[in-house]
Amino acid sequence: MTATAPLAATPIGDALSTHWTLLPLGQVEDLVAQVYGIQGNVTRLSSERDETFKFTARSGDAYILKIANPSEDVASLRFQDAALAHLETVASPVPLPRLVRTKHGNTDYDLEPDEGGVRTVRLLSYLAGEPAYRLRPCADRNRNIGRSLATLGQGLAGFDGRPPSGKLLWDISHTLDLANLIDHVDAGRRDLVLGVLAEFERRAAPVMDALPRQVIHNDFNLHNILIDPASPSAVAGVIDFGDMVFAPRVNDLAVALAYHVDTVDWRSLLGAMLKGYSEVTRLEEREVALLPVLLKARLAISIIIPEYRAASRPDNRHYIMRNHRAAWLGLQTLAALPDAELERFVSSHCKD
Repeated sequence: MTATAPLAATPIGDALSTHWTLLPLGQVEDLVAQVYGIQGNVTRLSSERDETFKFTARSGDAYILKIANPSEDVASLRFQDAALAHLETVASPVPLPRLVRTKHGNTDYDLEPDEGGVRTVRLLSYLAGEPAYRLRPCADRNRNIGRSLATLGQGLAGFDGRPPSGKLLWDISHTLDLANLIDHVDAGRRDLVLGVLAEFERRAAPVMDALPRQVIHNDFNLHNILIDPASPSAVAGVIDFGDMVFAPRVNDLAVALAYHVDTVDWRSLLGAMLKGYSEVTRLEEREVALLPVLLKARLAISIIIPEYRAASRPDNRHYIMRNHRAAWLGLQTLAALPDAELERFVSSHCKD
């Protein structure tokens, strides 16, 4: 197996590894008042590579405030902002956060903390809804999740922006780069993960560049999907566009599927999502054929990166490892199936 570019060359990797001083809540409230002219209170939310807050204005309106860490690539944030602006113009039927402009009409603000560096501040509209991970899984909801993912993908397909140079560790396209981190995986699990990387190198790597490509969300996990409490099968919103990449569109579906393989009724859940997605977007046969390989690759990524990250950020271990157990259970489940059986399952649910 051949590892490609070293992780030290990855700008996003630097952002993930950077430590910074948390801002006091009072200072954050003063910042919002100064920059946006809105008075209110903040509540800190969990986040892997920035400071994220829920800001509740005195008027009762709610927002999400994101303050990037000093090593975050500003060009990457501007890319995200441009994608959200594009989705507003195409009137996406999937509810999405909207950027709130500063008092001077800008989409962001440069904060210069005492410790040095620059931290980009952005305020977004708050989407109400219950995060999907808090709800018991069901096939009807998963079918709608599949539809929403495909609909969002169609909206992003017309976006001509491109992410800045560099690689995102969570991009399935660069799975083989993670061979550099394999020693962080528990020795008892390493062989299974290495097997996935070897399969990716053999079957996926040679053809990835030939697949249909576009900007994709790349993080359609259950924490980023909001559900309408009044209609628990309906998607009320999609959040967190921080992992967007320009990549094969099928990668987006592989990412979404990876969060539904750790339950006993995974066949029903995956089948429903595949059907929902296919009702909106029909994948090409070559994409369908590679989907099982890409799905297993995403599960392997969800094992490798958290173990690596938790070692360098023990203070944030609980958040970093929140999907790790599910990824391991999912990978074990799929590894126990003959390849032909998994391929037939995926193919049969991507048809009418």
